Amino acid sequence: MKLIWHGHSCFSMETAQGTVVFDPYEAGSVPGLPPLDLTADLVLCSHEHRDHNARESVHLTGQRTEVKVEQLDTFHDPERGALRGTNLIHIVTAEGMRLAHLGDLGCIPTSQQLSRLQGVDVLLIPVGGYYTIDGAQAAQLAQSLAPRIVVPMHYRGKGFGYDVISSADDFLSFRSDVISYPGNALEISPNTPAQTALLSAIL
Repeated sequence: MKLIWHGHSCFSMETAQGTVVFDPYEAGSVPGLPPLDLTADLVLCSHEHRDHNARESVHLTGQRTEVKVEQLDTFHDPERGALRGTNLIHIVTAEGMRLAHLGDLGCIPTSQQLSRLQGVDVLLIPVGGYYTIDGAQAAQLAQSLAPRIVVPMHYRGKGFGYDVISSADDFLSFRSDVISYPGNALEISPNTPAQTALLSAIL
């Protein structure tokens, strides 16, 4: 499995069972990030805000994917969607591993949802706050779910991101296993060591 971070909450997941793009952003919707021009077998969007639903930026191959996809209905805010609406968590199974993309999660999932997320291999989690859970909440959630690999997303970095959201620093301060990568890609296998993987945005 190859995971590629395109910035914000957008990732490509390339596997033997197919390629999936999560939450592509519309050109110009996220300060500092370049337009997307991606190819995939499947596009999954957590909600219909323009920094997460630019399906037109992904060229679909037309090939049938063999990945298994589960969805959990959650909320974009702590008031059951009253502020920003709903949010979908996607759990994708491929190559014998489970990856969860939490989208713009703005609340702590229910106990039943936490049970379904328990022990995923890879957790893509928002950490910037304001629109989503913040660094401390994300750290608590990651600790309770105990994934093997945690990848922070939806935060403000050097030269990119919304001014109102925080950097990843708060979240990372709670993690003792951080590995900073010089690029935006990570190869993942069942033997990849446990870690919090900080990928670099390609601007």
